[in-house]
Amino acid sequence: MNTAFFIAKKLVSKKNKKGNLSSPIINIAVSAIAISVIMMIVSVATGVGLQQKIRQKIAAFSGHIIISNFDSNQSAVTVSPVNLNQEFYPVFKTVAGIKHVQAIATKAGIIRTATAFDGIIFKGVGTDFDWQNLQEYLIAGKIPKFTNVISPEILISEYLANRLGLKLNDRCNTFFMKDSNNQLPNLRVFKIVGIYKSGFQDFDNTYIVGDIRHVQKINRWTPNQIGAFEIFIDNFDQIQSKGTQVYQTTNSKLNTQTIVEKFAYIFDWLQLFDFNIIIIIIIMIAVSSINMAVTLLVLILERTQTIGILKALGANNWTIRKIFLYNAAYLVAKGLLWGNIIALALLIIQQQTGIITLNPESYYVNQAPVSINFVHILGINLITIAVCMLVLIIPSYIITKISPIKAIRYQ
Repeated sequence: MNTAFFIAKKLVSKKNKKGNLSSPIINIAVSAIAISVIMMIVSVATGVGLQQKIRQKIAAFSGHIIISNFDSNQSAVTVSPVNLNQEFYPVFKTVAGIKHVQAIATKAGIIRTATAFDGIIFKGVGTDFDWQNLQEYLIAGKIPKFTNVISPEILISEYLANRLGLKLNDRCNTFFMKDSNNQLPNLRVFKIVGIYKSGFQDFDNTYIVGDIRHVQKINRWTPNQIGAFEIFIDNFDQIQSKGTQVYQTTNSKLNTQTIVEKFAYIFDWLQLFDFNIIIIIIIMIAVSSINMAVTLLVLILERTQTIGILKALGANNWTIRKIFLYNAAYLVAKGLLWGNIIALALLIIQQQTGIITLNPESYYVNQAPVSINFVHILGINLITIAVCMLVLIIPSYIITKISPIKAIRYQ
């Protein structure tokens, strides 16, 4: 059996060097596998990367779980206050996997300049606010600093700054409506110390970030009254279960809402990426398998005499089939190697340069994000190998039908 394998390997290698019909077909098969692997890896990396980036942006502005008063208000603006003195603040000890809790309050207003005006939502934050979540999106200036005195410093988006003709260190007049309609708007003069750009239009078009004490003073709240709590968790995959646990452990007068529920239209859209990725993987594996099956069939037909000689020497059908399957496996491995190298190179280039850009109005990001996960890459390779080898068993069955005498006479 080992002798037969050695002879077959020599004969097959000799045939390949002659540049016969199988050579271009082999090259096409290897190229098809490489291209398919590139498509699968890039699709998974960009799809997962986009999902992670959008989740990260939403969480940076809203937290993963929001705790607010149990009322019918569904707007982004705080209506009724929540008492700051809660068992879960500042550290949520009753639910594992929660890394940070911060208090916020929001208020609708209008920024007016000499030439323009625009509606905004002022997000008030305190000293407990985790600025690290927004640091990534800061493109100019610095993070506001809060002291014992109410700070006029704010962050504003690049979109609003350009729309209103504002720049760093400018002061802007912002008007907030009071609870009573017959009262004049409350004027606040803010100083722009930082400009951010998240690429998420829902936030860039609206939000400015500043001292929570402005909202408390305008609403005539006490220092222990805030709008809501934002909770950050360690693992986003557990957001639904953590949201349920938080709801069950908080006061009955409080309501909890995950960002998956609050921004359901975005997360429903993100789920479509999973379906698209699965379709791409199925199509690419099908293309690879069909190409390899055709290639193996050509190799078998072209080496009919070799098969006849091996059978005449006493080799059984399965031994000969294994020879061709080993050669096919080599071609699959070669295609996978080149596909992985090229795919990783493309992903690293995109990760470092962001050469491929996206429309933030449609995709919520300025450039195509990538997530290089070697577990995903290994899974794609293993699935491709398994499916291709299973499919290749079918054409290799033709070897059992070849007669040694007829095969040796075959020209």
